Amino acid sequence: MAKNILVCDDAAFMRMMIKDILTKNGYNVVGEAENGAKAVEKYNDAKPDLVLMDITMPEMDGIQALKKIKEADANAKVVMCSAMGQQAMVIEAIQSGAKDFIVKPFQAERVLEAVKKVIG
Repeated sequence: MAKNILVCDDAAFMRMMIKDILTKNGYNVVGEAENGAKAVEKYNDAKPDLVLMDITMPEMDGIQALKKIKEADANAKVVMCSAMGQQAMVIEAIQSGAKDFIVKPFQAERVLEAVKKVIG
């Protein structure tokens, strides 16, 4: 059975890249969000198996969105994505319940490795 994934990034091309990597490898992208507020909303609607969440986004950043999602669903699985040099935010994300993190620019293998590690 295909695993359902929600992709959250403020850059449309990043969402497209991730979606492409995932769908080519048998995963089902059930939604996309361009900011943290939309990510929380879409998580609650779609209840995906995994969320790939950018840290830096407008309206509500990825860490705030992660905390809101975890409040609503303690079993939520979230993998954070960040650019280089955001170590402090990555640490905060892990402490807030993120299962893993991927550094941008994305390597398809690393994205898949993180997804497989968290949801198989």
